[in-house]
Amino acid sequence: MYTKIVDAVLDYGKMNPDKLAIAFKNDTLTYKELSERVLKAAYILSGKYRLGEGSKVMLSAVSKPEYIVSFLAIQLIGAISIPVDKSSKEKNLEELVRFVEPALVCTDTVLSEIPEQTVWVSFKELYGNVSAEESFFDYQTHCNTRNKDEIAEILFTTGTTGKPKGAMLSYENVLVSSCYTRDGIGMKQDDVILIPLPLNHSFGMRVLRACLYIGAAVVLQNGFTFAKNIEDNIKKYHCTGMVSAAASMELIERQMQGRFSEVIGSLRYIEFSAGSVSLEGRRRLLKLLPDTEIHNTWGSTETGGAIFLNLSKHPEKIGSIGHPCPGIEMQAVSPDGDVVQARDINTAGRMMLKGPMQMKGYYRMPEITDNTLVNGWLLTSDMVYTDDDGYIYMLGRADDIINVGGEKVSPLEIENIAGEYSKISDCACAGVQDPKEILGFVPVLFVVPSSGYQEDALRQFLAANLERYKLPQEYIEVPSIPRNRMGKIDRKQLKYMWNHKERTKELFNPVLQNILTRRSIRSFREEAVPKDILEMILKAGRYAPSGHNMQTWHFTVLTRKEDIERLKLLTKETAKQNKVYFYGFDNPACVILASNDERAPYGCQDCSAAVQNMQLAAHSYGLGSVWINALMTLRKKEPVKSLLDEFDVPENHTIWSCLALGFPSAEGNLLAKKETVYHFVHPESEG
Repeated sequence: MYTKIVDAVLDYGKMNPDKLAIAFKNDTLTYKELSERVLKAAYILSGKYRLGEGSKVMLSAVSKPEYIVSFLAIQLIGAISIPVDKSSKEKNLEELVRFVEPALVCTDTVLSEIPEQTVWVSFKELYGNVSAEESFFDYQTHCNTRNKDEIAEILFTTGTTGKPKGAMLSYENVLVSSCYTRDGIGMKQDDVILIPLPLNHSFGMRVLRACLYIGAAVVLQNGFTFAKNIEDNIKKYHCTGMVSAAASMELIERQMQGRFSEVIGSLRYIEFSAGSVSLEGRRRLLKLLPDTEIHNTWGSTETGGAIFLNLSKHPEKIGSIGHPCPGIEMQAVSPDGDVVQARDINTAGRMMLKGPMQMKGYYRMPEITDNTLVNGWLLTSDMVYTDDDGYIYMLGRADDIINVGGEKVSPLEIENIAGEYSKISDCACAGVQDPKEILGFVPVLFVVPSSGYQEDALRQFLAANLERYKLPQEYIEVPSIPRNRMGKIDRKQLKYMWNHKERTKELFNPVLQNILTRRSIRSFREEAVPKDILEMILKAGRYAPSGHNMQTWHFTVLTRKEDIERLKLLTKETAKQNKVYFYGFDNPACVILASNDERAPYGCQDCSAAVQNMQLAAHSYGLGSVWINALMTLRKKEPVKSLLDEFDVPENHTIWSCLALGFPSAEGNLLAKKETVYHFVHPESEG
């Protein structure tokens, strides 16, 4: 057994030199190439920068090979790696640098204010071609001699609240966590694992380490934004496994449409983090992916993956977070710290774990460490109970459990039941003080409504499925549920929203509700769009702004089924010939081609504004629509060109959008939306 991940990697460089180790877009590294680059980076870190055992190195966790090379080189020389979010704002990163006081910061982001004693280095310097001198770096002589209990990494965690806490992980912690992941998932050396998760987060790092430890291949991807990237990586590198957050899987399912089961179903397994996938979501995945193992893993920054569940193998335990790995002890304790026999919600207690995977403490936070590491056990914030087979069921964080007149109520239970109601697309529950001052606290439910939502109907649905004391006392309609980067509900933000509920209701007005509840719809019912409604939709397009009010756009409207089907088939054929992505649509009542003179400097912008207006107008009438881009580059490609000429689309026009619309055959999915795409230049003036 190796004592360090990097030792395993360097051995694989000799034993399996030509085996794929890392892939990112079109770049690949074999284990031999990875080993050589690690030795080079170690040569630079120890020689030029005089780093050695115990030196702290902070590095930006970019999802690129250079991050992995740097991480392994830091481990090789006995330094301590401290991955940080690649998207961190400069101010936050500088504050973290001052708190940690690393000897070196490795990032391609230039920092303006860091302590004088801190050295900055670019990834480009550590990663590149290997010179003859650097390739002869004798790692047997220079490699570190630190023992298994010494610190190898510091991973920062905040959950959804509080000051960042740096969990100090020893070499043993890191290695044991890798073994637990290997065994808990059943990872194999010939696996090719797609990791689109942030690599400063425990989940992504845990899987990355495990892959390298067993000599598997890692395919890196910078997030889940584009389903095409997922599909291309799976096909190009023949991926066998993938790790994902629940919200990200919903995003790619929506983008892939009917091809989701085909593409994702080609994987041997998918691993999710426990708690991020709703009960209804788990059932749906099992149905969509019958031949793919669905793994649900509970883990934390402080423990790594510790509790595993193969949902495909144990569907009868679908509500559980799994069973602890061999070597891990688990017990539940009361608020007073007494061990309890937790067998249901009323006897549940806070989960405590003990095993070789638990962290050594929080960096420079002795008081919080003492409150977390208690008599050799690691005290978590999760309320749990176990069944007769030893499977663990999680109710939520201890401070999330709602005490309703002495009865314990789990917000997760309410969310799981409400999530089965078809007229809402998302929901979250929180406990608030009883406005009537009778029960102490009561549950309230925040809902993201879908088309046809009625509060009374949801109340009746929950009344038929929940005990009376568990029923939400109030329902708040919101445009979205606040979640953290890994898809977990931000309950602190929910309580803030409750305290400002009148403002929340005011902000979520009918216009905004129409904008925020619109979904892309690709499949439609056999029902024509009334002529007067279609004319109003087109009018909404005409009333959109255009550059200099030139209104050079043109809208070609198709309502005959045979015309729409011909367009669909020829577009699909031409798109395939020209390697253009086309997901298509099914049975729309109408298709609107929005085009503009190719000489118009604002043609794209003008058509975009018009089509957005038409989509929102359609949604307001209960219609669905989807924006298709494929024709944008196919206007002059046969056989599409001849068909568009037949439809009298002006020959010198670019088709900026093909808008399919009609009455939806099913609700569209709520997709996760990025919250990091805007930046206040002067944040002090936001209010």
